[in-house]
Amino acid sequence: MSDPSHDPLAERTAASEQVFDGVMLKVWRDAVVLPDGSKGVREYIRHPGAVVVVALLDDDRLIFERQFRYPLGRAFLELPAGKIDAGEDIRACAIRELREETGFEARTWQHVGVMHPCIGYSDERIEIFLASGLTHVGHALDDGEFLEVLELPVREVEALIRSGEITDAKTITAFYRALPLIGAAART
Repeated sequence: MSDPSHDPLAERTAASEQVFDGVMLKVWRDAVVLPDGSKGVREYIRHPGAVVVVALLDDDRLIFERQFRYPLGRAFLELPAGKIDAGEDIRACAIRELREETGFEARTWQHVGVMHPCIGYSDERIEIFLASGLTHVGHALDDGEFLEVLELPVREVEALIRSGEITDAKTITAFYRALPLIGAAART
């Protein structure tokens, strides 16, 4: 990865102002100097980061959730995921989110990579994990959290993505990033 200070496309921050301080999201407006020396404005969201878990059952089905998402006014099929708390280790967050939302614990954890879902207006990063060797111990949903837990075969997930039934970016990215590892994880 290149050093941004030597990147000819890099923009330099001239001034920075927080314009909204929400419970989870922080909105900033920065004055920037563009590569050609002209000035511009960048508005963006600072996000604490999140994890997404591709949770693989022994029979090669994946744990999914069906959850209502207010901004779009409907329920979505998605992989278990959640926000990283301040100072929280990313693996500890993945373990916590899988247990809270689905009631499963995993014997084996593998960090698959990271994705940046909204690079045009957010600094959010989502850490992707593959969890296998699952045991159901009972969920512990947060207050105000409502969801359905489903077990979907890999082929069905692929068909739901192709048909447009699954449109959540973190779910699609995590699924395809983990797909080469799923067969190997099922055999361990």
